[in-house]
Amino acid sequence: MKVLIDMIELRAAMIRNPSLELPEALCAVPGSTGGLRSIRELALFRFTCRRCEDAPCIAVCPADALEKDGEGIIKRHTNLCISCKSCVTICPFGTIMTDFFRHHRNKDLFYDLHDHEEARKFVEACPPGTARFTSEGEKPDEYIWELNERVLIKDYMYVTEKE
Repeated sequence: MKVLIDMIELRAAMIRNPSLELPEALCAVPGSTGGLRSIRELALFRFTCRRCEDAPCIAVCPADALEKDGEGIIKRHTNLCISCKSCVTICPFGTIMTDFFRHHRNKDLFYDLHDHEEARKFVEACPPGTARFTSEGEKPDEYIWELNERVLIKDYMYVTEKE
């Protein structure tokens, strides 16, 4: 069973209620020693980010907390990030969400989706219509993409044409 997170509906819920405290799902990034990462942040950089050739978010970061990986996907080093939000301000597409910089003091807002009970609690804690369990896989025609073996993301993927 996988968790499907609807990023489109999640953004709508955040617009309806800007003070909404969202639960955060965490996962390890395959092939990385960078520890756990936020599922929403991974999804945003993998599927929504425009992957600018000369990414202004990287250039403006005073703490050198952003970099591109081998696929051109932005990665934020949370241990270096000073939450100045310069990247949010300069992104010409409004891709980076300001709520990534909130420092959660309540550990009950964090869920490990590799644990079934934690995944169930995460789905229950999400705003209605933003997360659910599914046995289905990727469905590009419905904007559903696999983030990892346990998580599907529904979002509009930004795709560039290969020359």
